Amino acid sequence: MTVLVITGTGTEVGKTVTTAAVAAAAVAAGRSVAVLKPAQTGLLPGERGDADEVARLAGAVTAVELARYPEPLAPATAARRAGLAPVRPEEVADAAGKLAAEHDLVLVEGAGGLLVRFADEGGTLADAARLLDAPVLVVASAGLGTLNTTELTARELRSRRLELLGVVIGSWPGEPDLASRCNVVDLPVVAEAPLLGSLPEGAGGLSAADFRASAAGWLAPRLGGSWDARAFALR
Repeated sequence: MTVLVITGTGTEVGKTVTTAAVAAAAVAAGRSVAVLKPAQTGLLPGERGDADEVARLAGAVTAVELARYPEPLAPATAARRAGLAPVRPEEVADAAGKLAAEHDLVLVEGAGGLLVRFADEGGTLADAARLLDAPVLVVASAGLGTLNTTELTARELRSRRLELLGVVIGSWPGEPDLASRCNVVDLPVVAEAPLLGSLPEGAGGLSAADFRASAAGWLAPRLGGSWDARAFALR
């Protein structure tokens, strides 16, 4: 696996922190890593974006951002309102391919969910994944409602004949409720793909050193870690 596309079931599900954890585990294993953010929204020039945050947490990572739009909106809308050129899936695939030629692993982190549009006429992260022929990792929330959004995302990936590598819970609460505990068992069922990790709530607030030391313990071996889904479900 040279290129991995990382999407969420929506916004604020822990996608960036999960990307950082995958990057940190790979760096710890001696792999060279690049993270590509096709479209960063809601930030002005000079402010730190998601790719920068991944690099801060994970360490020696090449961080690349293709486009930035100031308003916190879907990329297509933000580009239109700013009067700036949108990102195209072909640009994403080209950039990822160039990074893959120089790195062992390239992580492509989307904005929001799988079908969020880059441009008004279309073009999504799913289209970029198809051009790259890359597997997709889905980051989901823990609580009530996550089964529906996760299954919809998984179905869309299958309909496009894209490989769903698995699901990671992006933020596991310190005191999980009944729905969250049940979802540990149900998420891989509705996704028809394995649960590949669970990041603790607040992981992104750890110091970089603590984050890097802990990251592999949050991820399954398929992502370079030691996390065990069965043992986690039995807690």
